[in-house]
Amino acid sequence: MRRTLCGMVLLTSVLAAAGCDNDVDTMTPTEPAPTITETFSGTIVVNGAATHTFTVAAAGLVSATLTEVTPDATVLVGLALGTWNGSNCQIVLPKDDALQGVVLTGQVSGPGTLCARIYDPASRLTEALNYTITVVHP
Repeated sequence: MRRTLCGMVLLTSVLAAAGCDNDVDTMTPTEPAPTITETFSGTIVVNGAATHTFTVAAAGLVSATLTEVTPDATVLVGLALGTWNGSNCQIVLPKDDALQGVVLTGQVSGPGTLCARIYDPASRLTEALNYTITVVHP
């Protein structure tokens, strides 16, 4: 009986040890979504505006840079980021006095369609304006 009991204890110990995992579990941190860079160019006229839509795939930072304004880089224009509702850009981050080089940055909470808008606030333009906007998003 004693031999059987010792054998059972030994067998139980071996099985318990075999079921143990001595590896250290490591948690992999969530990787940020890869970013996409999109470039939009065009022309706006006096009192005009242009809207460009883009699709974000995940939560993260979104930035829009007024990369180039010609023929006059010192002219103030409006630049905005917003959400696209299917027909209009619902402005969320406006800047009515943007110069070439200005950057708008916002946080998006998940996938969706956003928009970048450039416009002539308060009829500041005296001639057509060529522009380039660079958008970086998840």
